[in-house]
Amino acid sequence: MTLLFRIALRAIMRNKLRSSLTILGIVIGVGAVIAMVSIGQGAKVMVEKQIESMGTNVLLVVPISTTHKTAKGSPTGPITLTPEDAIAIEKECSAIDYVSSTIRTTTQVVYGNLNWATSIQGVVPDYQIIRNWPLESGKFIGVQDVNTMSKVCVLGKTVVDNLFGTLDPVNKWVRVSNMPFRVIGVLSAKGQSAMGQDQDDVVLMPFKTVQRKIMGVTYVGAIFASSISSEAQPEAIGQIASLLRQRHRLKPNEENDFNVISMIEFASTIMETSRTMSILLGSIASVSLIVGGIGIMNIMLVSTTERTREIGIRMAVGAREKDILLQFLTEAIVLSSIGGVIGVIFGIVASRLVSYFGGWPSLLSPPAIAIAFLFSNLVGIFFGYYPASKASKLNPIDALRYE
Repeated sequence: MTLLFRIALRAIMRNKLRSSLTILGIVIGVGAVIAMVSIGQGAKVMVEKQIESMGTNVLLVVPISTTHKTAKGSPTGPITLTPEDAIAIEKECSAIDYVSSTIRTTTQVVYGNLNWATSIQGVVPDYQIIRNWPLESGKFIGVQDVNTMSKVCVLGKTVVDNLFGTLDPVNKWVRVSNMPFRVIGVLSAKGQSAMGQDQDDVVLMPFKTVQRKIMGVTYVGAIFASSISSEAQPEAIGQIASLLRQRHRLKPNEENDFNVISMIEFASTIMETSRTMSILLGSIASVSLIVGGIGIMNIMLVSTTERTREIGIRMAVGAREKDILLQFLTEAIVLSSIGGVIGVIFGIVASRLVSYFGGWPSLLSPPAIAIAFLFSNLVGIFFGYYPASKASKLNPIDALRYE
């Protein structure tokens, strides 16, 4: 076997440029597969983190009318959810653990001579548990803050960075809608959501404060709820739907005036999309390997023709069909193996460069590297077998006469 390997290397080195170009096809193929799979894996991990940041077993109840807005952003119909709906869900739905009424608006937050346009969200204490959102400093909104409509707020990291920089904002005052609010806490950074929104660009306030003092309304923008477990989500959705239909006095033939969204289902859809994209990227990159294999077949066929006389001499001195077959097959495998090794290095470097310069996340997958290298060898065997078989079946007499 060592002798075959040495003969194969000698034959490859005889035509360095041609062999290098053949190997290049395998290098690009293996490198592309590793880079694409790494980027796909990195994107998958990023999506998983974004999904985790949504919260624990989260259900979102939204009024149907909020999904149909005019050009100015106002709802086309009456908002049907009320604070009493949220209280009823918490009391009467056994599959629900925590509930938070929420309401949202957008306005300027002012500190000193700086201002920042951000999302103002009214919440209750359970919101922090549902969203699984720890504090970096200070404290969260309490029940008393909600009941007394206290002018306090908890800031997201993006707001802190833009208004306070390196200063500690806790116990400092900001102005919202010309009203002073005391900062009581700072939320830990969550980053972007699965929909690409900056979750840290937010100011949380007591629900009633935003509802009555800032917006002057009586409805609820949405209701966040947390089921007792992920397995209990279908039951929780059914309980919420049944309860709200009863409270909103909807007839059997009337459609729901609300929608219950499961974040687990939403996450599953995103993960499935991510997996599909990873498979697609890997498949596209694999085409390069096939092209590299065709290059090996081409070079081996040319080599067989050029070395017809050499094959005849080998057969004349006792080489069997099997020996000729193994000789040319070994050359094809050596070519693909060299290309595979260089391709692995190229793929690792390429994935790092794409991640660094393009801002794309990448995660190297050892199984993907092993499979890409193994596949490159299989390509060498598959595309090298026909030329090797053709060489082994040459007639020794005809081969010796070949000029």
